[in-house]
Amino acid sequence: MTLSSTLSVPLTTRTAAARVARRRAVLHWVAVHSVAVAAALFFILPFVFVFLTSVMTDRQALTTDFWPHQWEWGNYLKVWRTPGFLTWWRNTLVYAGLGTLFTVVSSVPVAYAMAKFRFRGRNLSLMAVISMMMLPPQVTVIPMYLFWAKQLHLTGTLWPLIIPMAFGDAFSIFLLRQFLLTVPNEYLEAARIDGCGDLRTLLRVVLPMSRPAIAAVALFQFFYCWNDYFGPQIYASENPGAWTLSYGLESFKGAHHTNWNLTMAATLLVMAPVIVLFFFAQKAFIEGVTLTGVKG
Repeated sequence: MTLSSTLSVPLTTRTAAARVARRRAVLHWVAVHSVAVAAALFFILPFVFVFLTSVMTDRQALTTDFWPHQWEWGNYLKVWRTPGFLTWWRNTLVYAGLGTLFTVVSSVPVAYAMAKFRFRGRNLSLMAVISMMMLPPQVTVIPMYLFWAKQLHLTGTLWPLIIPMAFGDAFSIFLLRQFLLTVPNEYLEAARIDGCGDLRTLLRVVLPMSRPAIAAVALFQFFYCWNDYFGPQIYASENPGAWTLSYGLESFKGAHHTNWNLTMAATLLVMAPVIVLFFFAQKAFIEGVTLTGVKG
């Protein structure tokens, strides 16, 4: 046996082993990514269906055809020119913007007090907040409607939905409290040694350190207000000038006929701002949620 034949056996074995390893790596990559692709398609296909339906003609939208025969981009212009659509946009922006602002401003001090102050009834107040999170809004809708309608005469507007947010939100308070528990007390004590009071400590120390949690709470509240259908239906249904986008979409459905192409186009126009906002703010949102501990 020559020297070359002796060296060729290990080399061939190593080559075969490398091929097997590469084959296993490829199969592993396909297996992992096929599940990811399947999951992605599961979430993306509904949006694809809505988009394709939105650019169909009214007649084709009622058929089982999946691909448009003629791309009707003018459907979006028709929706935009629908009487009241711009008013719904304005109302939704006011509702979501003021609701988010009021919720954050009112929830942060309460969460700060529950996380960092020691007072009698602290645990009881936490239980009250958790109990409010478990209370369905349908339980209080009748007495609250009677209060806003009979006492303040604010039905037909969005103020019965916006004003209560200035008094805090149970979920926002709980989420912020859990995050503030992770803030070291040494920072607060150092601020107090430097002469800062409780309010100044909150503004100068706590708020900058709590930006991820505040961003998460703000996004949660903005999405809730933007997609809220139940509230506007209860308080603003009698006044079309106070409708929001989520409730205004109902007007595209008639008693005997529904323009599904225009309905889908309007749906995409309503979803677009939320999708864009989450795309740019997802880093702060995910960071705020993941950094929120469960420390009690």
